[in-house]
Amino acid sequence: MIDYLRGKVAHLESEYVVLDVRDVGYRVFTPNPYGLARTEEPVQLFIYHHVREDAIHLFGFTTRDEQALFRRLLEVSGIGPKVALGVLAGGRPEAVVAAIQQENIAFLTKLPGIGRKTAQRMILDLKDKLGTIDSRWALASMIEIEAPVATDSSSAAWAEAREALAGLGYRDVELDKAWLSLKEKVTGEESADILIKKALQQLFQG
Repeated sequence: MIDYLRGKVAHLESEYVVLDVRDVGYRVFTPNPYGLARTEEPVQLFIYHHVREDAIHLFGFTTRDEQALFRRLLEVSGIGPKVALGVLAGGRPEAVVAAIQQENIAFLTKLPGIGRKTAQRMILDLKDKLGTIDSRWALASMIEIEAPVATDSSSAAWAEAREALAGLGYRDVELDKAWLSLKEKVTGEESADILIKKALQQLFQG
């Protein structure tokens, strides 16, 4: 069983990267493929090896927190790998855990692929289990969480730019952070294209 892979990103698509590990290319589905293409240095992905009758898939995560949450999400009835991956693409692991422990259905239903019934099952099945994954997760109930999809209503251009950046695979938390750094520097006259360029510069800097 593969626990992690370390190599360079040789290729990427909207849902996966191809990781070159000693001249072998591994296709790895990951929450934010484009976020892994910002460096020429090798990257390490923690792997979930998913086997079914007609396919073998690798799912990769930059942290063990993400890997652990992905495994837990698969225990919920109605959540498969694609939906679990969407959950991790839409929210930070600690924020998702906090929402489950706080029974915050409003937050959970804003995550991709999660309806009200599925959110209720997530709470019922996982609320008492997540704290056992890692001691840090036990503090999740103390986190003040916000909706995972937040746009700045004062800027129509940023809303358009944000949608385009999200289409490139950037997470809401990354976009929120970039906008916090940018909004004091913009004049309000910038087009969406200009804001995209400025945001990308900010995102590349981390």
